[in-house]
Amino acid sequence: MKQVVRISLTIGIFLLTAFAGKAQDFMPPVLPEFSASIKTGKIQLDWLSGFRDVKEIGIQRSLDSVLNFNTIGYASYPMQTRNAYLDNKPLPGTNYYRLFILFNNGRFMYSKTMLALSDSTIRADQKLEYADIKDASKEKGEAERIAWHPSNYIYTTADGNVNIRLADAPKKKYSIKFFESNGTFLFDIDQVKGPALILEKAIFMHAGWFNFELYEEGKLKEKWSLFIPLNYKM
Repeated sequence: MKQVVRISLTIGIFLLTAFAGKAQDFMPPVLPEFSASIKTGKIQLDWLSGFRDVKEIGIQRSLDSVLNFNTIGYASYPMQTRNAYLDNKPLPGTNYYRLFILFNNGRFMYSKTMLALSDSTIRADQKLEYADIKDASKEKGEAERIAWHPSNYIYTTADGNVNIRLADAPKKKYSIKFFESNGTFLFDIDQVKGPALILEKAIFMHAGWFNFELYEEGKLKEKWSLFIPLNYKM
């Protein structure tokens, strides 16, 4: 198996060199590495492969990168040199992925485990302010929210996704509940384990206002609202 991996990696390096002249194109990593990019409402996996006689490539996902990896789909064309897979329903919170590669002779291997990261081509460095969303709210016939301002902990950014920033999350227990604007419960995050999380806007199913409750060690820390726009900014 080690020999197969070495040969495949050599082929992969050759492929990267062959494509180097197209600098304007995005070139994904070579297996056993791959990329996992957070897009708007989905996560896209990309990779190059130099492996031969591949029977199938399964895509596995986990929230913690160590346990509970579940197969969520398969590559449509596992023998292709350049390949991709689109996770249209990512989980709330942090998403980790790995690839299960099965060969025709029955042998198999796993890729490296990769954390889904924000797509660098989408600007997500600015909070949505009231000035950015009041017109959209009027168009949907929603009442104006006087004196609204984004939370410092849970807020929407310019790409339309919900960001959670809790610097001391590894030391304290934070939990969050999300609701529709009419109070209907949507979902919760029992414990925020990292200082930074991104929730894809698609999880909320529609644009508009949502409410949330942030708890610190079981006590209500903040009860506020956020707005998810129909379109995101580039």
